[in-house]
Amino acid sequence: MTARSSKTFLVCHGAWSAGWAWKKMHPLMQAAGHRLVSPSYTGLGERAHLANPSIDLEAHIQDVLNVITYEDLRDIVLIGHSYGGMVATGVADRARDRVAQLIYLDAFVPRDGQSLFDLNEVAIDKMREVARNGDGWRIPPMPTPPDTSPVDGEWLTARRVDMPIKCFEQKLKLQRGETTLPRSYIYATRITQADTFGQFATRARSEAGWRSFEIDANHSPNVTAPEALMALLETIVA
Repeated sequence: MTARSSKTFLVCHGAWSAGWAWKKMHPLMQAAGHRLVSPSYTGLGERAHLANPSIDLEAHIQDVLNVITYEDLRDIVLIGHSYGGMVATGVADRARDRVAQLIYLDAFVPRDGQSLFDLNEVAIDKMREVARNGDGWRIPPMPTPPDTSPVDGEWLTARRVDMPIKCFEQKLKLQRGETTLPRSYIYATRITQADTFGQFATRARSEAGWRSFEIDANHSPNVTAPEALMALLETIVA
């Protein structure tokens, strides 16, 4: 593969997760001649010791913006997975000159002024209740999809940590309005719980500026279907 077709993929990972969850994708990206950067947000993964009640969506957006600045990343293919769609939308708004395209992987796609809870109202009461039953500011991980292999399930469960509730409550503030960047939506069709992300797949199919794709996988294809995800990402960026 020529250097010319080499891409830099930057991942905004999902809730309760961190950069480690993209472990299977690194060798696949490398074999395809690409670079995958998968930082962890403050308070999650190897940065779990930094967790505190003040962490919010804005903190996680800033985490990724700092990676772009200090790694001097340019012409980025920005991937937002699940909650990471909230983060990626904010990152693309602030670093538009560094981002070539946006890919939402079974992710939330907020408009200006929306929070994750605004986009997932059915989950609010339960999540607030489990936070109250704990230390008041964190939500324990959701169960892994039932079709996750026992080995992957054990690997995920051992590493996922509680999520600061402010990340779900804080409304995204866009500085430049709706993005004009090329953007794609990947909808994971193996729905094992509520169809949280169908609304965004529908939007991508009906709204100008989007390309729409599907993957026969559960909500975390980076773990359960890495080869299929890699092939689809290659198709999108080709």
